[in-house]
Amino acid sequence: MSIKLIKKVLLLLVISFIISSFPAPSSEAIPVTRKGSVLISKQDHQKIKKKLTMSQLIRKYPGTIKTRGPRVKSIALTFDDVPDPRFTPQLLDVLRRYHVKATFFVVGSRAKKHPDLVARIVREGHAIGNHSYSHPQFRKLRMKGFRNQIIRTENIIQNLAGYKPKMIRPPYGEITEEQVKWAKSKGYILINWNVDSQDWKGLSKEEVRNNILSSVGKGAIILQHGGGGEGSHLEGSIQALPEVITYMKQRGYTFVTVPQLLHVPKSIAN
Repeated sequence: MSIKLIKKVLLLLVISFIISSFPAPSSEAIPVTRKGSVLISKQDHQKIKKKLTMSQLIRKYPGTIKTRGPRVKSIALTFDDVPDPRFTPQLLDVLRRYHVKATFFVVGSRAKKHPDLVARIVREGHAIGNHSYSHPQFRKLRMKGFRNQIIRTENIIQNLAGYKPKMIRPPYGEITEEQVKWAKSKGYILINWNVDSQDWKGLSKEEVRNNILSSVGKGAIILQHGGGGEGSHLEGSIQALPEVITYMKQRGYTFVTVPQLLHVPKSIAN
């Protein structure tokens, strides 16, 4: 046997020994890439796979998550992120002028700053829902933080409106299954929408009107905003509202609150 061949055999033996000295990978470890390669357990991997999308949650919990009402000629206007002294009074003026009742989803921190506007919403016959205390993404909150967002706002609304709202609208329309289960167990209903005005983008009157009228129909729940962050522009939404109301009324539609549309009470049982 030549010296070169002997060296090759020895080298192969050394490599084989080094490889055999490493433990075999566990069947319980699954590689997942996220900001670098890490190992997670099979159990954790299954939990990640089990996270449902909002569409899946809507299908799984049809009695708890609502995006529209019965297919009758009734429509519910809804306004998020209220109260806001820049926009909410203007919306209320339009609704009063056209004799329309709507649903306002209240942010707790804003209600504390502007209790008079919440009082006006109630006084003029509109329904109120819970839109969290500080408008976080619910999917990023632990259960304790999520419950605190709901209950803290609920208590503020009860002091101002006289009742605890049954309706919750998750900020950004997103929520986890665990949070849905908690809401269901407490008797809440989660209200999303099936018509999006996209007014938060600062769109013109024509754009907002077209976004609504191109999608609206029987039992629609329409998303608009009555408040926003610094630099928000909702003038287009406010200006579009009279035209939307007039157009739909001419076609035989009536405007109702979400509790009226869904035939549910506005308040949660104590």
